[in-house]
Amino acid sequence: MTSIAALREVEVDYAAGRALGPVSLEIGAGETVALVGPSGCGKSTALRLLAGLEAPTRGEVRRAAGRGETAVVFQAPTLAPWLSARANVALPLELAGAPRADAYERAGAALAQVGLAGAEDKRPAQLSGGMAMRVSLARALVTQPKLLLLDEPFAALDEITRRTLADDVLKLWTQTRPAIVFVTHNVEEAVYMASRVVVMSRGPGRIAADLAVAGPIPRPPHFRTTAAFRETAEAVSTALAQGVAA
Repeated sequence: MTSIAALREVEVDYAAGRALGPVSLEIGAGETVALVGPSGCGKSTALRLLAGLEAPTRGEVRRAAGRGETAVVFQAPTLAPWLSARANVALPLELAGAPRADAYERAGAALAQVGLAGAEDKRPAQLSGGMAMRVSLARALVTQPKLLLLDEPFAALDEITRRTLADDVLKLWTQTRPAIVFVTHNVEEAVYMASRVVVMSRGPGRIAADLAVAGPIPRPPHFRTTAAFRETAEAVSTALAQGVAA
């Protein structure tokens, strides 16, 4: 599998001490990878390295670095409150120099992809939490990135909305197949959404386990009730407990 991004023996030090590493992680093209681990283990730091938002103290980061090739969705939707949903989604295209008419047309198509056709003119204050996250997701997808980074995007949402959005992300993945790396504290969410679950130890975070998840993506109905799902979730939980204790 072609590598689309990588962390190679990276370490990140802050004034208070080491936050991450050493960590080596390869992300294959079209792969879906979940990062799980205890609070403070450096999951979000690893994501910021892959996003180019932070530089390692030591080691090498390789990533899809072209304009629009890497997109990030944060826990908070981070939408401009004065712009419509369409204008928010069009923003990265306009910043890249696309004509407004073209940017708005592509933004409308991206909103339709995430189930928000008809909501193009709504402002963020008029959107529910789930709808705002869909707008943020559409904004990330509109550039057709090769690498999509998700930093606990569903953490503030109710369980039903979380599960619906997880299915939506996996369906959207089938259209352009970007590599996806996402951070979550939820073991079942990690196993459901990922083809690989990377378990990190307590800080400074290192990789405690790297577990493959069998099964097709998108997930079939009742995938969470299968023996394979339960066994993998238990294996991830065990590795997580061992990583915390290490």
